[in-house]
Parts: sequence; structure tokens; C-alpha cells
Amino acid sequence: MTHKAGFVSIIGKPNAGKSTLMNQLVGEKMAIITPKAQTTRHRILGIVNHEDYQIVFSDTPGIIKPNYKLQENMMHFVDDALVDADILVFVTDINEKQDEEDVLEKLKNTSAKVLVVINKIDESTNDLIEEKINYWKEKLNPHGIVGCAALHSYNTEPVMSFITENLPEHPAYYEKDELTDRSERFFVSEMIREKIFKFYKKEIPYSTEVIITSFKEAKDIIKISAEIVVERDSQKNIIIGTGGAMLKKVGTYARQDMEEFLHKKVFLEMFVKVIPDWRNRENYLKSFGYAE
Repeated sequence: MTHKAGFVSIIGKPNAGKSTLMNQLVGEKMAIITPKAQTTRHRILGIVNHEDYQIVFSDTPGIIKPNYKLQENMMHFVDDALVDADILVFVTDINEKQDEEDVLEKLKNTSAKVLVVINKIDESTNDLIEEKINYWKEKLNPHGIVGCAALHSYNTEPVMSFITENLPEHPAYYEKDELTDRSERFFVSEMIREKIFKFYKKEIPYSTEVIITSFKEAKDIIKISAEIVVERDSQKNIIIGTGGAMLKKVGTYARQDMEEFLHKKVFLEMFVKVIPDWRNRENYLKSFGYAE
């Protein structure tokens, strides 16, 4: 049999369920998932290997109109994913009020095959599902439409079937034992960031970046040091909490995830650092991996 391989980019608005869907399709937790919008900041590759094919998934930041440089750079990641894609999986929330013109604008000039995934159908009625299917047929005329509930793994198989059927013939792009192009340090930093999204409200998660400053592997333990970067002293105080309680809570839950992921005991220490307006400063965005 001939071998197939291709790039599949998952795009859509914030909070549509892109990361949840990718984690289901890849079978590994590659991208952080929280109920808050704009959780994914980077383009994250998850690789599915099979004897006859290789699928290189890209989870991308939710498409928004940027308000600051960090968001501008996040939208560049989306554009890159669109250019590379053999297949585009456009995830839309069934409850979305059809204001996705900015997504459709990006789909206009693509030569990739487009699959519309209507997500969260478990929260809906058959009439609304049918209405949405007809809406997207008329609006976009995609190569396929699937309704699913990614969070509950409901009806995600047809998504995978569409992808494997439409992959181009090509040798594997990556070694067959690779799962991602990202390092362990990257996933460890994302685990801390996920807990910040979970435990803090309002602007705090969006003003925060996590940098792994040290990752030392010994025989029985991995020693990890991390810096949590915020923009203001008041945010630093909130992150730390009274008597350090909030920071300790973040560390406890993040460390549990790290130990499960790394299959080893982890010693984690975290510090909080203030860098005013880092989200608009090109030199910091570059050093944090958001710019070339």
C-alpha cells in the first residue's frame, strides 16, 4: 500500500473546543484545556502515526481581532497553519451566534480540503443541529460536515475517517515514534499556565507567561524551576496569594500533572517576576517564543 502523510490544521474561534478535539484525535493531552477563551497561544503539533499514514495536527490559537502585540503574533501562527495545511478542520460551537466572518475570511483563499466540525452537539437539539448543517453547507460548501461532542469523545470517529481518507500520498514528515515537535519543558510550562487559567480570574491568566528556567533530570527526580511573569505588582500579589497560599496551590496541582506526564518524581519551585507591558514588547515576545 502507498503511504499517506499530511498536515491538518484545527482552526476556529476561541473556546470552540479546538484543543479538546485535537487531544481526542491524537490520544494524548497535547494542548491545555480550560473553560476560558484564548487558552492556546502557540501552534502546537500533535503527530498520529500508523503503519500506512502519518497525520501532523496543528492546534492553533482562537481567531480574534488582536488588541496587543502578543495577540497579533498569535494570529501569525494561525496564518502559518493555514498555509501549511492539506486539510483544515474548522471547529464551530453549535451555540455560536454565527459571527465567524473573521474565520471565513481566512478560509477564502485556501486550497486545502475543509471539514466543518460542529462541536458541543450534546448541548443541543436535533432541529438546531440540522439548521447548523444547512447553514454551513450554504455558507461555506465544505468538503465535509460532522457534528460531535469532543469533550465526551462523542462522534469524533467520522472526523478521523475524513482526515485519513483525504490525506495526500506522501512519505512521513517526522520519525514514526515522534508525538510532537514540542519539548518536555514546553509542556511543563503549559501545565503551570493551565493551573493559572483554572485558579485565577479576570485579566490575570492573560497577563501571565510561564518560563522554565531550569530542568535538571537526576536518577529518581526531576528538579524544575519556573518563573511566572506578570505585568504589574498587584498581579504578582494576587498570584502569590496570602502567605503564598495561591502559588502553593498552583504548584501542587501542576506538579501532579508533571509527574504523571514525565513518569518521575518532580521537585518544583516557582518565582513570580514583574515585566511591565511584556505583551506589547517585541524583545520579550521573541524570547518567550512568540516571534521569529
